[in-house]
Amino acid sequence: MSETPARPSAKTLYIDGAWQRAASGAEFDVTNPADGTLIGRAANAGAAETRRAIGAASRAFADWSTTTAYERAGYLDRAYRLMTDNAFELAELMTAEQGKPLRAARNEVRYAADFLSWYAEEAKRVYGATIPSSRADQRFLVHHQPVGVVAAITPWNYPMSMITRKVAPALAAGCTVVVKPAEQTPLCAAAIVEIFEEIDLPPGVLNLVTTDAPEPVADALLNCALVRKLTFTGSTEVGKLLSRKASETVKRVSLELGGHAPFIVFGDADPARAAKGLSLVKFLNTGQACICPNRIFVQRALVDDFLDVLVARVRDMKAGNGLDDGVTVGPLIDEAALAKMQRQVTDAVAKGAKVLTGGERLLDGGLDQGQFFAPTVLTNVGPEMDIYYEETFGPIAPVIPFDDEDEVIAMANDTSYGLAAYLYTNELSRAIRVSEALQFGIIGVNDINPTAAAAPFGGIKQSGQGREGGAQGIDEYLDTKLIGIAL
Repeated sequence: MSETPARPSAKTLYIDGAWQRAASGAEFDVTNPADGTLIGRAANAGAAETRRAIGAASRAFADWSTTTAYERAGYLDRAYRLMTDNAFELAELMTAEQGKPLRAARNEVRYAADFLSWYAEEAKRVYGATIPSSRADQRFLVHHQPVGVVAAITPWNYPMSMITRKVAPALAAGCTVVVKPAEQTPLCAAAIVEIFEEIDLPPGVLNLVTTDAPEPVADALLNCALVRKLTFTGSTEVGKLLSRKASETVKRVSLELGGHAPFIVFGDADPARAAKGLSLVKFLNTGQACICPNRIFVQRALVDDFLDVLVARVRDMKAGNGLDDGVTVGPLIDEAALAKMQRQVTDAVAKGAKVLTGGERLLDGGLDQGQFFAPTVLTNVGPEMDIYYEETFGPIAPVIPFDDEDEVIAMANDTSYGLAAYLYTNELSRAIRVSEALQFGIIGVNDINPTAAAAPFGGIKQSGQGREGGAQGIDEYLDTKLIGIAL
């Protein structure tokens, strides 16, 4: 990025191609969850600024939607190159604002940039069709055209990649966008928008509205008929509320919501390999990812060997500020998340669970200044406990033994969520059979990272609707138009 900051302090509103403050001058603090230090301030917008952003996006749509796919691809490709050139600085900002270790932040920046690159190419692959008619004097043509103005509401746990995963396909399709990021991570969002400013994206095509009071901003986005599409990543509870409000103006809606992923280890699997995989994906982003396993089902004969490796690996994890060397587990995002971890452990132990490691808030070595909870392994977990059915979103791994395939499939599917699931087995027929039986949108077979910009991401049941990523991701931003021509 340029040496002269394009985004002055507290100017995190970006409307119609200009950085600005809230009309009221109101701001809110942005702090580091590792130690509570102030790292910046963000403009505190409301409904008025949101309506202005919608107006700017609506005006810009007329021209942007008529640009060629190759022109839109050029903008996305330049954004990709600029983002990769500044990957380290972006990762440092993410670690300071969100808390994840620097290595994980750098991985996320690369992942975020991948969406820009992928949709630069997919912009050129929005194909139409001709359909044979039963009439000799008639022709049918199918066109795909951009939906219009998009409202993108993004989360704090992946504060850069969840923006590009929405903005890249929207811009590639010819839509214009208003982004409302999570109040915990407005600076990461501003850094992404700054990239698009530096590549001279036309004014109004991408707008940013930051706030620590999301309801008035969300209401302004959802109540306005000019906004034709809502894309949201966040909790199932909030997603349901937004979907209901969006229905009043019959907006297109895509939702990526909560998860309660099962992780199944069958008796023929290598317990050490499975435990290593579980330790990596369970404690990814301190467990604050919708695809993190929440219920670990291990076939009974393998439980002891699996736990030996898992507990040893978890005890070796180092919690701390993500900018410090050797740190593998960062803080939770806030005090409410910390309280939820303690409540789930207390409830489980009271009902018979055993803590093999962790199970408490970390306070030593200055960690009391942040929201740190020890990476935790529980055994003797059963369906009477909150953690069995409730999404954890934190660093707690409950291990549950099972006896046979039918039993574990039933237990795994016994949830209202349906985002991701994992299974470890060396038997091909079982891998296919169980993958098909699991009621989840993403399945990892001996694989803890079944995601990529080129692959469709999304869930079923109450984990959402629609897909992000892959060829399917751009479809969410396109309307299908049929043209019948009489000769």
